[in-house]
Amino acid sequence: MRLNGKVAWVVGGSSGIGAAVARELVCRGATVAISARRKEQLHDVAGGDMLVLPADVTDAASVSAAAARVRQELGPIDLAVLSAGYWKPMDPADWDTDVFDQHLRVNLTGMSNSIAAVLPGMLQRHHGVIAGIASVAGYRGLAGSEAYGATKAAQINLLESLRVHIARTGVHVTTICPGFVRTGLTAGNPFPMPFIIDAGQAARSICDGLERERTEIVFPAPMALLMKTARLVPVRVWTALWKSTSLPDTRPAEHPGRDRPKQRTP
Repeated sequence: MRLNGKVAWVVGGSSGIGAAVARELVCRGATVAISARRKEQLHDVAGGDMLVLPADVTDAASVSAAAARVRQELGPIDLAVLSAGYWKPMDPADWDTDVFDQHLRVNLTGMSNSIAAVLPGMLQRHHGVIAGIASVAGYRGLAGSEAYGATKAAQINLLESLRVHIARTGVHVTTICPGFVRTGLTAGNPFPMPFIIDAGQAARSICDGLERERTEIVFPAPMALLMKTARLVPVRVWTALWKSTSLPDTRPAEHPGRDRPKQRTP
């Protein structure tokens, strides 16, 4: 897919990977619209070169209205890059259902709302690319990533299911699984982030993959190899590897003869 001359809509384009992809698309000759909740940041990213359309991915009507504006002002959408994301580590000792639900609303429902806003038109025209940004965190369960990893695994499955369902329609679905990328979402991570790359490098990898019509875009290469290999590790071995990062067992020690039920003699 040649990006030059294409109409591209980046959902979640106010910062991070989405913003970098939007800028890269402009550099490659695409006509770009960007959406997110933060209007001022969208204008900063656009720099006068993109159509700015504020929208909240958790609100289906908001996303649908933004997509309609893109079509009205720029023409049919050739490429939709779905980049909106939310990440906050989970603490098993203080499980926060609100944080878990926010992951679902932004990462999973947000992707569904975005697909709903562009897919019917693409199917009518038998043309278009939906590129969803998931994560290698969706490949295996990672400590602290209970909510984020669950939604990323769901996104990977969602995109693959859609891909095979519409395989003969002319609409292409691309799954994008980055490793660690320097963005606002990862800035406060207290753990090591191997093979981390800048958002600009991530955007170039994504756009290169789109131009090559890749079905799956995973980067950087060392992280892709590491996580794809991790998929092959048996469950018991994977759990054992993570035990050093697990919470300690805080149950009181059992003392022989204490608090045990008395046994009756016959």
